[in-house]
Amino acid sequence: MILGMHAPDGFLNPGTAVVTGIISLVVVGFALRQSREQLKDKAIPLAGVTAAFIFAAQMFNFPVAAGTTGHLLGGALAAILLGPSVGIIVVTIVVVVQALAFADGGLTALGYNVLNMAIIPAAGGFAVFRLLRRVFPQNAGGVIGSTGVAAWASVVMAAIAFSIQWLFGASAPVPFDTVFGSMVGVHALIGIGEGIISALAVGAVLASRPDLVYGARDLDRTQLAEAKVGTRAFVIGGVLVALVFAAVVSQFAVDNPDGLERVAEDTGFIDSGEDHSLADFIFADYATAGVSNEALSLAIAGIVGTIVTLLVAYGLFAGMRESRGRDPASV
Repeated sequence: MILGMHAPDGFLNPGTAVVTGIISLVVVGFALRQSREQLKDKAIPLAGVTAAFIFAAQMFNFPVAAGTTGHLLGGALAAILLGPSVGIIVVTIVVVVQALAFADGGLTALGYNVLNMAIIPAAGGFAVFRLLRRVFPQNAGGVIGSTGVAAWASVVMAAIAFSIQWLFGASAPVPFDTVFGSMVGVHALIGIGEGIISALAVGAVLASRPDLVYGARDLDRTQLAEAKVGTRAFVIGGVLVALVFAAVVSQFAVDNPDGLERVAEDTGFIDSGEDHSLADFIFADYATAGVSNEALSLAIAGIVGTIVTLLVAYGLFAGMRESRGRDPASV
């Protein structure tokens, strides 16, 4: 099963997998250092909730064209809510959990999956967001509008990135221009859904806790609504929304090929993909082994994945906060 930009092992040659793995490792390491300094204590729960929501939302595939579906990538969303460095880490956690626990995205493909799904959408999407903020109104509506367009652009940038990687690491005799045209075309449509979901999510946070939105930190209180809920209520509400997505909304996912899978089928490199080495894991392919009811099987896997992602993200950032507090250099 391929979800969106989740590439299986074998889609790119080993050399490209190694190079993208090194690039991703270096960038994620730098993002961790930046996150340690930039993430405010009150935003740590939001980081966990964002990771859980992105994991859950990626389980829902929406139709974008005849026989093709898409789903949230979440890089731009995470970056706008939390900052680009934290956004990179949040989506990296999601991608790693999906690969290790759900056999979604190959293990040797982790380098280019993290690069294409976490690093480029978060960093590139946030760069577009900052540019748009100079043009859009300096209020909550401007932040929401900028989010929608930046999220759309982040998906197109991810598609371009894979196409460039194909140029150097093709696993089948399919021309670069063929892959490029197909990838950009289908993901330009998928990006519309990405933009809508991201704009709605940022709008919801702005309406309840505008003080937590990193992308709106330059606006003063007169340009934003007052915080309407406490941190605990906000976190509980966010977790419940993520769990509903994972257990209920995911049941309505459209069972058609997603962007990358559709391109691979249409251009002829789908057979380059290799079976996942963890394909027999209990939650592989977002199903629970031993549970015959498909809806219940999916719901259990989604709930477990959402909770695990939440705990990993919150634990990582909370641990960084503790280490920062013990660091004499930070005093």
